[in-house]
Amino acid sequence: MKLQFIPVASANRDSILRLSPALGQESFLEPVADCLAEADKDRRWNPVGIYDGAQLVGFAMYGFFLEEYPPYGRLWMDRLLIDAAYQGKGYGKLALAGLLQRLAKEYPPQDIFLSVVPGNTAAASLYAQFGFIKTGEKDVHQEDVYRKRNG
Repeated sequence: MKLQFIPVASANRDSILRLSPALGQESFLEPVADCLAEADKDRRWNPVGIYDGAQLVGFAMYGFFLEEYPPYGRLWMDRLLIDAAYQGKGYGKLALAGLLQRLAKEYPPQDIFLSVVPGNTAAASLYAQFGFIKTGEKDVHQEDVYRKRNG
């Protein structure tokens, strides 16, 4: 498996909109349509399809926000979804590793933030394996904020 992260565009948008979490995970992540609508309104978000070769297996979204977090801003890895059909095959770990590499290339060295819905122990465990630590903060949706120290 060698994953690629391809920006959402008109050519792949419909396929990405069909991605969905596994049964019982629906409350852990906003629907992809909501994520893309948010990215359409705020161009600081970078939505990408996660591909294994030509096969779409997931979705992620990240962005840098300076105004909301002065003076240095925050780099948010805000969404990570592996489609239900591809879960349990190692794509989550591989996608997270690839996203962290991508963020390191696209942005200067800095801490990375993300949030996890309370009760999503699988996601919290995955992020912990990569060095993310719960900060004690809550985001605007009352999700737990995690931080990975970089740079």
